[in-house]
Amino acid sequence: MSILTVKNLSHGFGDRAIFHDVSFRLLKGEHIGLIGANGEGKSTFMNIITRSLEPDEGKVEWAKNVRVGFLDQHTVLEKGLTIRDVLKSAFQYLFDMENDMNALYEKMGDSSPEELEKLLEEVGTIQDMLTNNDFYTIDAKVEEIARGLGLDEIGLERDVNDLSGGQRTKILLGKLLLEKPDILLLDEPTNYLDEQHIEWLRRYLQEYENAFILISHDIPFLNSVINIIYHMENQELTRYVGDYDHFMSVYEMKKQQLESAYKKQQQEIAGLKDFVARNKARISTRNMAMSRQKKLDKMDVIELAQEKPKPEFHFKKARTSGKLIFETNELVIGYDEPLSRPLNLRMERGQKLALVGANGIGKTTLLRSILGEINPISGTVERGEHLHIGYFEQEIKTSNNKTCIEEVWDEFPSFNQYEVRSALAKCGLMTKHIESKVSVLSGGEKAKVRLCKLINNETNLLVLDEPTNHLDVDAKAELKRGLQEFKGSILIISHEPEFYEDIVTDVWNCEDWTTKVF
Repeated sequence: MSILTVKNLSHGFGDRAIFHDVSFRLLKGEHIGLIGANGEGKSTFMNIITRSLEPDEGKVEWAKNVRVGFLDQHTVLEKGLTIRDVLKSAFQYLFDMENDMNALYEKMGDSSPEELEKLLEEVGTIQDMLTNNDFYTIDAKVEEIARGLGLDEIGLERDVNDLSGGQRTKILLGKLLLEKPDILLLDEPTNYLDEQHIEWLRRYLQEYENAFILISHDIPFLNSVINIIYHMENQELTRYVGDYDHFMSVYEMKKQQLESAYKKQQQEIAGLKDFVARNKARISTRNMAMSRQKKLDKMDVIELAQEKPKPEFHFKKARTSGKLIFETNELVIGYDEPLSRPLNLRMERGQKLALVGANGIGKTTLLRSILGEINPISGTVERGEHLHIGYFEQEIKTSNNKTCIEEVWDEFPSFNQYEVRSALAKCGLMTKHIESKVSVLSGGEKAKVRLCKLINNETNLLVLDEPTNHLDVDAKAELKRGLQEFKGSILIISHEPEFYEDIVTDVWNCEDWTTKVF
């Protein structure tokens, strides 16, 4: 049975086409991975099927009475609500039923025997629905999901307005999972989860009975939970049965077959054109030349897709720093309350460190304290000499109405326009992206613009907070290579061991010194 049918979908932004005549079907119980390079339109597709965005052409048809749950990271949470309030709101329809049932009980006092019997029957029906939907175990369900996603560590009575963007995304994901819709739409749900909670979500999705569509660039995670791949490339959407690894083998084989057929046809075309050119003027061979020209005219010419630029991340090295990168003395990090015990940490030139541990324990706070962006609660940080720091923040909260060219030019006013365009192209951005405003780019494209600024500044210390969030497979692999090649020092926060383990010399587990209780 088809839950969702998309027919002849076309859409674009200005003169930039995203989809052309795309069709798609979602069947009951399918676990779909929606993949493609940054900027191919994955999030746009999600917005279209949830009707947040109207397509230029085509139809989107949902089956009747289907409940759809969409993890939208831009949802605004109301000030004054606690984490528990938001999670429990997943069951609002059951609370509404309970209110209806209580209203029926109030009516019973003034009812005739006949009316009373009818009211009791209605109450019984509602009671059965509440019981069947586990209404009386809501608190236990909320606690279970909160534990799985690490929300209990933040505190279920915390006001949602006080939380980071990543923590709010966790809450929205928790609410969505509690709603148990007929179909889950998940756009990069692992971006703000640490290893422990990614593992919990992996098990949850493996056992999920209903359908879901998942966008993720975390290939091991994707492989473990999906059974269908839809690949988005060159305005087309192609279906493959199986996991990502199987898709890659089939995709590469099809690509090679197409390239082989293209070469063979090009040789044939060249031969026909040569024959026509040599023989069309001679009376004795004119008919044969015309016959070959007709064959040329009727030929369905194979076209290869335009090769997309591969990103290249070569970090410019500044002069060598002093031996000391930083040293902390009895440093206690935090805002209103301490997030760590007193820390005596030291990093030296050439070290490449990964900070790991659960979300919310202060990894980003530690980075910002070391950089001097925020004041510690107590203690000191000594930074070494001749540091040229490149900082990649996890979240950029300010909106940006500049074009990509303006964004990079403002950072490097000595560049000419050719150099600006070339720098952006080397990060894997095409002309259509380079000339767009930063605000309309996908998360991965925005990250590439920020990386463009980072690699073109001379640095000897890279401080990277979740740099792989939103990056596609090719960009992630190239970033890994670039960081392995970098001769300076690196301090990185990452929840992907397969990314950082081949880069770093040391791993610091921040759970060892947090004040949070696990």
